[in-house]
Amino acid sequence: MIVIERLDHRSRLLAAVEELADLLVRTVNDGASVGFLAPLDRAAATAWWRGRADAALAGELGVWVARDGGRLIGTVGLVFPDKPNSGHRAELVKLMVHPDGRGRGVGKALLSAAERAALDAGVTLLHLDTETGSPAEYVYAKAGWTRIGAIPDYAADPHGNLRPTSIYYKRVGPTADDTAGAAAPAG
Repeated sequence: MIVIERLDHRSRLLAAVEELADLLVRTVNDGASVGFLAPLDRAAATAWWRGRADAALAGELGVWVARDGGRLIGTVGLVFPDKPNSGHRAELVKLMVHPDGRGRGVGKALLSAAERAALDAGVTLLHLDTETGSPAEYVYAKAGWTRIGAIPDYAADPHGNLRPTSIYYKRVGPTADDTAGAAAPAG
């Protein structure tokens, strides 16, 4: 049974660092483009996740994990902006699913959890980027995300080759247009 949980305290994130590092290493070394080059060593992955703890403590980062029988098989994050004009949006980052969890709805469950949490936090617009042509594009499209275009040579894949990156967004709550229309008098 897949269980999604939020690592909602710095201590919970730090307690999961070793498992998160293993997932990151496996994901990158299997070819997923999540910002790292292969081969990614465990020490670098562990240090990267430890570096996220302060952002989680400050409320700038939310991290969710998927567990199957207690084993961590996926993760996703939300980065909340710190600027006054962007409190309504967040960036979805680092959706990763272990190969053993793929095809079982783990990615969809993680996306749903992040979307619900965003809405609960008053966020109405989410955005993300992902390697064009990657399996992740299928996941986002199926979950109702809208692709707005691609940037050529945006990021290197795990093998160091420059690849295009697709940009997506999703509205997760009422928009300013929705609320303005609802408040306008009829006729």
